[in-house]
Amino acid sequence: MDKNTLWSLRLGYSAKQAKTIEKIGLKSFLEQSFSTPVDSKIPSFLDDSPKSAQEFKESRKKLKASNPTEIKELLKKEAQTSFEMKAWWIEKMYQDEFPLREKMTCFWHNHYVSTFQKVKVNYWVFQHNQILRENAFGNFKTITKKIIKSNAMVRYLDNIDNRKDKLNENLSRELLELFTLGIGNYTEQDIKNGAKGLAGLGIGEETAVYRKLFEDNEPFDYLGKKGNFKIDEMIDIIFDQPNIPYLITRKILKWFIYDNPKEELVKYYGDYFKKMNFEIQPLLTKIFTEEFDKNNAGAKIKNPLEFSLQLIDELNVENPSKILIAIFIKQQGMDLFNQPNVKGWDGGNSWLTSQIFLQRNTVADLLCNGKNLSRAKKEIGENSMMDKKLKKEISVRLIWNKEENNKEIIADLSNRLLFQTDKNNQADFEQILKYDFDSKTNGSDNAVMRLFNFMVKTPEFQLI
Repeated sequence: MDKNTLWSLRLGYSAKQAKTIEKIGLKSFLEQSFSTPVDSKIPSFLDDSPKSAQEFKESRKKLKASNPTEIKELLKKEAQTSFEMKAWWIEKMYQDEFPLREKMTCFWHNHYVSTFQKVKVNYWVFQHNQILRENAFGNFKTITKKIIKSNAMVRYLDNIDNRKDKLNENLSRELLELFTLGIGNYTEQDIKNGAKGLAGLGIGEETAVYRKLFEDNEPFDYLGKKGNFKIDEMIDIIFDQPNIPYLITRKILKWFIYDNPKEELVKYYGDYFKKMNFEIQPLLTKIFTEEFDKNNAGAKIKNPLEFSLQLIDELNVENPSKILIAIFIKQQGMDLFNQPNVKGWDGGNSWLTSQIFLQRNTVADLLCNGKNLSRAKKEIGENSMMDKKLKKEISVRLIWNKEENNKEIIADLSNRLLFQTDKNNQADFEQILKYDFDSKTNGSDNAVMRLFNFMVKTPEFQLI
């Protein structure tokens, strides 16, 4: 695979940026990616969703006072809004000229998990997503402080139930285990004591706030220090721990390059991250520029977003349905805003079970034959306006050079799509596009499409 194509896929979701990387160089590409602006406007689909704590209370009262039919309609409306938010985000991933911000937002989304299924308030989930986007290339300590104090997070990890004399340890545990230090770098007592420092931190108007009535203001020991600590002070203490950089550098390497990164790489980049005072931008620059020069293609299985958006881009699908993409990746185990648990998507081999591989092959067949993805009415509601906009037939157009012979066309497509090929692959490809292939015949487009369809159903296409 062409190196610029490989890194376009790694830093985005398709080969769209390959020519830009080749033209301006990786470093300039990264600089422009880091400088992309963030749209702070609240999308119109959230107009009717409750935003403040008071509006949320009123919506719950309305729900309790409604009859079963009205309740069903209210819940369906919020679920459809959640689907619109998924489509809105996929649109950003697909259309952005420099998609690295959205790819990093998705990384943080799977690190600081907070699901709509548990939170129930679309606006709070959107706020959570915006914090990740705005701080995608910022400071690890800063983003941790902001996200822990989001309404979505305190609701998702039950800190609204954490109060003096009735402690809930969920947020305290995940703050240490999944968000910062990782298992083995703290004690169970640190978790119990951390819950005291988080007691009373609950829903606020824009961010979570402490409620004095529920606070626990007794001094406690936390990671070797004693005091009456609140959340910001607790996070400062966490970031003084010697092993703080390694959990996140391991996860970044897994997200972008290696399903199984070597521990020496994790430590090497982690030490640099600590030296940079946990600034994410210089860390990403170092990782990407140094790994770019290595022969590491095929070290990661594509996640469902990477698979589907690359396929759609290669086929030049006109105005692809982001709703159907959202449904497809959900079927593949990557439901945006709804990870299976607080640990998030496992990635790696979980993205290529036999069932998922079969689903990918079915989708490749559909798209290559000009058919839309499965309509999956039950996912978006039988009477949904969204469902009425979804077409069965779509326009697809595969770009290839009609001046080339069969071997040249095979080489071009292989370079675009596959991280490696061997003699067996080549023999299979030449069975589809034979030596006497003639691009001037009426069926030539169909023949090259058959070759493309075969290639994207190989194990080699599943890797980057």
